[in-house]
This record gives sequence, structure tokens and C-alpha cells, in this order.
Amino acid sequence: MKETESIRMLKGVGEKTEKLFQKVGVTQVGDLLRYYPRDYDIFREAMSIGELKDQEKGAVIGTITGNIDVKRVRNLTVISTVIGDVTGKCRLTWFNMPFLRNTLKRGMTMVFRGKMTIRNNQRVMEHPEIYTPAAYQQKLNSMQPIYGLTAGLTNNLVTKMVREVLEQMELEKDYLPEEIRIREHLAEYNFAVSQIHFPENQENYLIARNRLAFDEFLLFILALQHLKEKTEAEENHYRMKEVWKTEEVIESLPYQLTKAQQNVWYEIERDLKGERLMARLVQGDVGSGKTIIAFLAMIMAAENGYQSALMVPTEVLARQHYEALTGLLKENQLLEEYRPVLLTGSNTAKEKRQIYEKIASGEARMIVGTHALIQEKVEYESLSLVITDEQHRFGVRQREIFSAKGEKPNVLVMSATPIPRTLGIILYGDLDISIIDQLPARRLPIKNCVVDTSYRPKAYRFIENQVKEGRQVYVICPMVEESEGMEGENVIDYAETLRNVFPPSIVVGILHGQLKSKEKNQIMEDFAAGKIQVLVSTTVVEVGVNVPNATVMMVENAERFGLAQLHQLRGRVGRGEFQSYCIFVHGKDQAEKSKRLQILNQSNDGFYIAQEDLKLRGPGDLFGVKQSGVLEFGIADIFRDASVMKRASEAAGEILSLDFNLELPQNQRLKERLQQYTSRQIDNLGL
Repeated sequence: MKETESIRMLKGVGEKTEKLFQKVGVTQVGDLLRYYPRDYDIFREAMSIGELKDQEKGAVIGTITGNIDVKRVRNLTVISTVIGDVTGKCRLTWFNMPFLRNTLKRGMTMVFRGKMTIRNNQRVMEHPEIYTPAAYQQKLNSMQPIYGLTAGLTNNLVTKMVREVLEQMELEKDYLPEEIRIREHLAEYNFAVSQIHFPENQENYLIARNRLAFDEFLLFILALQHLKEKTEAEENHYRMKEVWKTEEVIESLPYQLTKAQQNVWYEIERDLKGERLMARLVQGDVGSGKTIIAFLAMIMAAENGYQSALMVPTEVLARQHYEALTGLLKENQLLEEYRPVLLTGSNTAKEKRQIYEKIASGEARMIVGTHALIQEKVEYESLSLVITDEQHRFGVRQREIFSAKGEKPNVLVMSATPIPRTLGIILYGDLDISIIDQLPARRLPIKNCVVDTSYRPKAYRFIENQVKEGRQVYVICPMVEESEGMEGENVIDYAETLRNVFPPSIVVGILHGQLKSKEKNQIMEDFAAGKIQVLVSTTVVEVGVNVPNATVMMVENAERFGLAQLHQLRGRVGRGEFQSYCIFVHGKDQAEKSKRLQILNQSNDGFYIAQEDLKLRGPGDLFGVKQSGVLEFGIADIFRDASVMKRASEAAGEILSLDFNLELPQNQRLKERLQQYTSRQIDNLGL
């Protein structure tokens, strides 16, 4: 079995199962190997009954002291008994497992594993797993994988399929040059991919993860360097002249550009006038004013008689940018001259035909949209400038598509992720970097607080008062729904809790990544329009819309996220004239981890926070929820794996300096892997 084969080759995978796996991006055997666990259920030492805390999952060793009771409740057979030790008692309950009546006996001492719940001073554990002490000892410290799922796809099914692949895979010679692998103390690939799914212990997990993170960075950097080589030699066929119109627009703004914005605009203006194609990244915190810089670049292109395109990840954001752009043009009497158009997947067939005609004829000088901008049917008359969001970061295929529609355009990438410059130079190796490191003076600083779960009732009252004043609220949870083996708040249950807490007049909405694009767009539109007052969401709102009326961001289990990501989330509020607030709630017994969160109290500077985040990270941060959310690596994280990324960058430089096109015999397998990687990135764009 090879990585390029369809998962239909696997035993038990029919059309229905294949479609379920497609929903999570798995179509080939290799995709399944790279569908890494999102967390692990770790079998820790069994405790005494009194040690296991409320809502904590774990194992207790106890003796059955009660009768084995059997009851019928509607269609359920309920088995229950009581266990005890010197620290206390606990009632155990199982559903539809009648055979336990003959298995469990009074006086037995066993290990019971599940979630402890304390109700009215009584300890209860529902549906616990049962082990003999000897059997549990064999499982001690083992790590069972927990995968990201979609409706109909179970953890058991994914586990079974991955095991089958690992058993049937043809072991290949490692594609990483042996000299580099040995020098960097990296595990062999076959060992790493096996141990990342089914680690024998935490040490093997860390060894495997280190190797796979190194690989992801290495392939990414090699792809970027090949792209950079092409870009640096490319002539700018759309050299522009300086125009007064941009200065007039700047003068007409109801605010002054910050010094940082002015400097970045001068750098872009210089690039667009230059002999070589522009390939520039503009980094700046949420709210630092990147969008107006993008609009100025589009105006400069239009004044020179050229077209420009602004591509963003969601239809809601595209529509918002389009409305902001048309508003700016209208104020400056430029709307009729530039004739901007909005192109998204939601346009009707008739609307698309009309928009295509306007683009092909050159009537539309400015085009705003989603990835619909790079579909085959779109033909540009003179596309000189493409502005993309960081979510469309891997631009190799996009540039090829745009180039096929005419001469290669200038490229501007906008990023709100506060990546320290040292990492940015590696990650954006094909781009020149500009940084907007000032916020407009008119913005009120966000007020922050770090609290534990006991603060919730007070937070709910505060949120209700904010809504009564006409404001809106985000609540962030780390999970979509309750998941076996993972502790933390989930969107589904939390939204239901809030609906019971708040009066019916407060509309609570739900947003998460498992919803269809159309549903997500509708929810964000409703929130932006004020139809939803409280939006309970996962981190998908990191790339959201501008909702100036949103004044509260409450993050549950804040200790589960990286500081840089929390800062990104915080950027969803504080966008209007009202005072905004961010409440970071850390989970039970997380006081030690909450010290990290205090950095967010001390600063609203994303670059400072990202730098501090790097300093604080240690091996313990490698378990749990993926941290950064930026640049969709499968397992690597640019913040917690910063040192691995630097080593991968050095290795890439060494390889390319000796054999840029990877023609030497020792680099042949690496070349094949790089081609597969680039092809996967193209597929991920849906092209």
C-alpha cells in the first residue's frame, strides 16, 4: 500500500465512509497518516476515591461494597453499585451492559476509569471502564489517540483505519538526507509516523512530534525558497507612476495615518514603481489600519490604468471590505471611474456572467472576492496587483493561475498575526516584510482580566448588562462538542447553558468549523447585523468580520491557547467607539498556567506578547489544543516549535546551497516529497 492510493483500498471503507473522511480532508492513504491526533487520553496512576476531583477524568482503585443492582428505565438497563476505600465511597452506573451483573461481585477490588461527578456531596461515576489492577498496570502511561471528528465519524473508526494503514504500508527509505537526520537527532520517518498515532509513552511521542514538525517546516521553507528564486528574477510589467489621487484620499480621511502606516505606504509605493515585481508582507495587529493601506495600493493601480484584486477567506469579510471600499471611493468621487465589483461563490450564474464581462473588458478596475477570483472563468484585462489574506498564504498555485491570465502581478499579503521578526523572516522567506506597529490614537485600550471559573456568574451579569446597553459579545470555547478523554468547555453545551442563564430576548448563536461555509457566513452576517447578541464560537472567529458593536470577549479554558492566539481573539473587540473588555477564564486547578495569561493583562502589543509567549513555552506545552492557528501546519506550531523551525531553516539553506534543484542522488526522495507537498497545498485550496 502506498501513500498516494485512495482510502477506498482500505477494508471497510465504502462510499459512505469515504465521504465522511472527505469532510475532514482525507482522501488518500497519506492524508490519513497525516491526520494526526488532536490530543491523547493518557492512562495515569490510579488514585484513591477521595483524590479524584469533581469533573476530573481519571482512574480510582476501589473495592465493591454494595450490591449489584439492576433496573429497567424505559428502554435502558441500568446497572449500579458502590465502591469504597479509606478515603470515601463512589456510586458507579452503567447503561445497557447487563452482562456486568454476572461479572462484578461484592468484595472485588478493581480499577474504574471515568469522569468523577460530585452531586450533593455524593461521588458518582457514570459508565466507567473496568480493569483488574494487573491489566491497568500494563496500560499505565499509554496514550490513546483522540482525533478531530465530524458527524458520523467515530474515534474508533479513525483509529482502526490508521492501524490498518500502518500495518499494510510499504516501509520506504527515509526521504530526509541521512546526514541531516543524524546531526539533528531526528527519528526515522516510519518510526515517527507510527509513534505519533500510537505512542508507547510520552518520550516516544515527543521524539515523533519533533521529527514531523521538522519535516513540515523543512518542506514549507524549501517550497518558499524555490518560489523566491522565481520571483526575484521577474520583471514588473506593471511599473506604476506616482499619483496625486492617493495623497488626496489620505487628506480626505477623517483621521490621520499613523507614522507606521505612512512608512509602510511609502514602501509599497516604491515597490509598485520598481523594476522588479513586488512581493511584500504587511504585518500589523488587528485594528492597526492595514486595510486602508491595501485600498491606497488599489487606487494607485487604478490611476495607472490597471486592475487590482483583493482576495479574502470568507464571503462575509469580502462583502464588508467591498462596502468599505465603495464607501471610500464614493466619498472621493471615484466610484463611477473605478467601478469595483464583488465576486463570491454566492453570486448567481447571471451575476457572475455580468461580473466576468466587466473584469474581462477592464471596465471593473477593482475586484474584491473570495477564491472565486482565481476560478478558470475569470479573465482579467490588466491585473497588476493581488492582495491576499494570510489564510491564503501558500501562494504558489495562486500566482501561477493569476500569471496564466496575463503578466505576473505584484503581490501584497496582509497579516494580523503578530509573529516576531526573527520567525517572520523564515516563514515569509519569499516576501519583504513591513510592520505596522502602532495603533490609531482614537482606539480605546481593551480592559482585561484573568479569572477562574468561580467568576462566571459575575461575568454573565456583566455580559447581560452590556447587551442591555446595545452591545454584543463573543464567547470562545476550545471544543465544538463534548469529547471523550478531553476536558474543557464546548460550544454546543455552553450555548445551551447561556440560553438558560440569559432571558429569551438575548439571542445566543453558535459558530464552529464543522458547519458548512454557507451556514458560517449566515451566522457571521446575523452577528454583524445585530440579530445575534452573544456568539459562542471556537477560534474560527480569528478571521472574522469587523463588528464595532462587539465589546466583550470571554475565553473559556484560556490556558489551552497560546498567548498570541488569545491576542488575535481579543482583536475581535475594541473596534468601535465603546470601551471593550476581555475576560480570560482558566479552568479548574490551572492557577499555575494562569500566570502566563497575566502577560495579556500587562500589554495589548501583539508583538511583545508573541515574543513573551516564545520565552515561556516548554515541553509541557506540547500536549493539548493546537496553539497558533496561523499557517495550516498539520502538527507544527510556529510559536512552541520556534527552535525546531530555525533548525529546519538552517538545514534547508544547507541543502539548497549545495543542490538547489535537488538533483543529487541523496536528495531524490526529498525532491519527490516536496513535489507531493506542493501538490497537496494546491489541493487544499480546492483548485
